[in-house]
Amino acid sequence: MEAADEEKPLLNAQTNPQDVGSEYTSDGSVDINKRPALKGSTGRWRACYMILGVEFCECVAFFAVSRNLVTYLTTVLHESKVAAARNVSAWVGASFLTPLIGAFLADTYLGRYWTIVASLPVHILGMLVLAVSASAPASSYSGGEVHRTMVYAGLYLAALGGGGIKPCTSTFGADQFDGADPAELAKKGSFFNWYYFMINLSSLLSSTLLVWLQDNVGWGVSFAIPTALMALALAVFLGGSRVYRFREPTVSPFTSLSQVVVAALSKWRMQLPDDVSLFHELTGSSESGHMIQHTSQFRFLDKAAMMLPHSDKTCVAPPTSSWRLCTVTQVEELKILLRMFPVWASFVIFHAVTGQLSSTFIEQGMVMDNRVGGFAIPPASLSIFGVFSVLVWVPVYETVLVPLARRCTGNGKGFSQTQRLGVGFALSALTMVYSAALETKRLAVARASGLAGQNVPVPMSILWQAPSHALHGAAGVFAGIGMTEFFYDQAPCAMKSLCAAFAQLSIASGFYFNTVVLSVVAAVTTRGGAPGWIPDNLNEGHLDYFFWMMAALSLLNLAQFVHYSMRCREKTASSP
Repeated sequence: MEAADEEKPLLNAQTNPQDVGSEYTSDGSVDINKRPALKGSTGRWRACYMILGVEFCECVAFFAVSRNLVTYLTTVLHESKVAAARNVSAWVGASFLTPLIGAFLADTYLGRYWTIVASLPVHILGMLVLAVSASAPASSYSGGEVHRTMVYAGLYLAALGGGGIKPCTSTFGADQFDGADPAELAKKGSFFNWYYFMINLSSLLSSTLLVWLQDNVGWGVSFAIPTALMALALAVFLGGSRVYRFREPTVSPFTSLSQVVVAALSKWRMQLPDDVSLFHELTGSSESGHMIQHTSQFRFLDKAAMMLPHSDKTCVAPPTSSWRLCTVTQVEELKILLRMFPVWASFVIFHAVTGQLSSTFIEQGMVMDNRVGGFAIPPASLSIFGVFSVLVWVPVYETVLVPLARRCTGNGKGFSQTQRLGVGFALSALTMVYSAALETKRLAVARASGLAGQNVPVPMSILWQAPSHALHGAAGVFAGIGMTEFFYDQAPCAMKSLCAAFAQLSIASGFYFNTVVLSVVAAVTTRGGAPGWIPDNLNEGHLDYFFWMMAALSLLNLAQFVHYSMRCREKTASSP
């Protein structure tokens, strides 16, 4: 890869980009030893507190909407259960699709800092529109469609704003630590732990206090609180500008990938040489900083690095255009992404199961007895069992399971990446099996109680849903965190941010897949005037059939992943 594609060095607020040079390490970080004044004045935890604050407030806003959105759509906008579940999945999918846009802008044009600054007002505007539309009385609207339009405008403005925040807060926080300083490098690992903790803390707050406000006080208040938090986060984040370390934007990895495809297609009629030494590669580490060894998989792409023959049957010097000739490393980076695709595809089904937590699980809870003692538990608040499961399983995984697995497998990490992901996929499938069995039992209770024709809760405690959420929380500890680790470790050195965005794209794809499945199920099962699997009155439907279908898809997904993991070959790269 050419030097122009390398990630630019970190800068602080007082640094002139023209002054950079030998003060920076090979990975683009500031060499603190050559500029000691930066060590105490910028970066580190002093800067990360404000960045974590932005992430916390953004997650509070996201979970305040997503946790109970299906209830709002069915009770306030009077959408059908199928339409509401489909629209929730579509919105959550959009929320994890827009980070691709944010990552592209951050890496190519604006940088992470300015992408966050530009995205926060958009997110605040979306939440403000939601708060206003939920607070105004119905008589203030000329019609129901006006209200609906305002709600969806607010939702998708918030999704667009979140797309610039989600991919940048974790990476901008990591930028605050010098990779060449062992002490700061250790603190960078601590930052990621606290980053994940803040996400779960925000989820806990939204699933309890804000969901309770939605069900007992008003939707407007529950949306106004995260709106105010987002505005406060913007002010605090801007106030800390002088203590941040910055990294200049670079040429987008999409350009490098596109160059490989174009260069390979331009030589599609040419014969590949048997001698791999005839492929173009930059020598030394001064250009790309790393090289990846040639592999024989996806050989057609090797044509992108094939030097054109000269009249004397020697290879000509590399042309100046990277759209005609690429390096072996560029080609191998694309191959790595292609080899990661089966794992990426496995996460689509995993996140489709996750989509049930914010849609069909809540609809199931709405027809169960939610009285526990003297309290009425909102169905959306059952997600706290998933949060508690994560908070329990993370230390159990680190202190118990990893040492035990290390003794059994000899692997320094305890579990290999594919083993960890496989356990997570298995727990996800078990979540759907339990939910299907629970719904089968709930329908039996409805029939025994004579409530099959009535859209009312059955005499069965909503706490029976707790194991579903707890199982999925455990699945997240294995597969969710494992996803972040896999896409980071397996990513090419120059494409860490891009692969992180691909990981979030799998979340979006899972929710969109859920939307498509719900639409197909509704269309097929309501033929001939039948109520269908997921009617408005779940007591006369068969939500259990839908859950069993998702369980079957999850098991097939697990089988595909096991087959892949037995054949996969993890990337190998040479040191600089």
